[in-house]
This record gives sequence, C-alpha cells and structure tokens, in this order.
Amino acid sequence: MDIKEIEHLITPLLEQEGAELVDLKLAKEGPKWVLRIFLDKPGGITLDDCAYFSSRIGALLDSSDAMDTSYLLEISSPGLDRVIKKEKDFERFSGRAIRLRLKAPEAGQRNFKGKLLGLKEGKVAIECEGNMREFSAALIAELRLDYSAESERIL
Repeated sequence: MDIKEIEHLITPLLEQEGAELVDLKLAKEGPKWVLRIFLDKPGGITLDDCAYFSSRIGALLDSSDAMDTSYLLEISSPGLDRVIKKEKDFERFSGRAIRLRLKAPEAGQRNFKGKLLGLKEGKVAIECEGNMREFSAALIAELRLDYSAESERIL
C-alpha cells in the first residue's frame, strides 16, 4: 500500500471527471485500514459526487494491486478549511487567511495565523501580525485555510 501509487492510479480518472485530488490519507484505525480521499471540483463536491467517485475509485483500486489488504474507502470534500499542500494551491489561495502548524516550535511558538503570501524555493511566506514570516515547507505539519478569520472579516 503505497500512497504515491494510489495517487498515481486515481489521478487520471479524477482529471477525466474534472475533479482535483486535494489530499489522500491512509491510516490504521483499530484493526482496519481507512483510505480517505479528499476531492474538489469547480462548484464543490456534492454527496452524489462522493458516491460516484467512491464507486469508481473503489472499482479501480480493487482491480489493481495498489491495496494489498482490506480497507474502508471514504471520499469527501476538503471542507472550507481545506489543507494547502500542492504548489498550485499556494498560487490559488495567495492572499487568503490561513492557519499554520509547525512540526516543532520556533521561538516557543508552533501555531500561526496570517495571510498566505505564497511558496518560493521551498519556503512558505505568510503575513503574520503585520510582519512577513517564512517557514521551510519541510517544517510545516499542516497548513489550512482559515475560514473563520475570513468570515469574521465579512461580518
């Protein structure tokens, strides 16, 4: 069970259907393996889309050797606080409010909120409390859109 192999296998199907792979997680939960696939497309992912992709991806995985054990497949939308991982995500969401969590504290701080400025040469730039900060992408545990900060600005 290799995540990259699974991603490589399902990407052509997703592209053909106009969907985007946002994130893919494989985790052992108790005695079971759970494969979670987060998808998006223009206009968002509906419950019908999740059912459709679950059927198509499940059949694709079952007919290949990508999964060598039984597993539970979950397909869902990335949600409003979607994870930002791919290079194109950094371009697409530049200027948006984000939450960033580091793998290890930097100057005693692990969590940051700010505005995403972009990704350049392996460093993520954010505006945080009026200052520009850069973090090595390798040191970031998670980077997500901060929908709550954006909704507060709207109100």
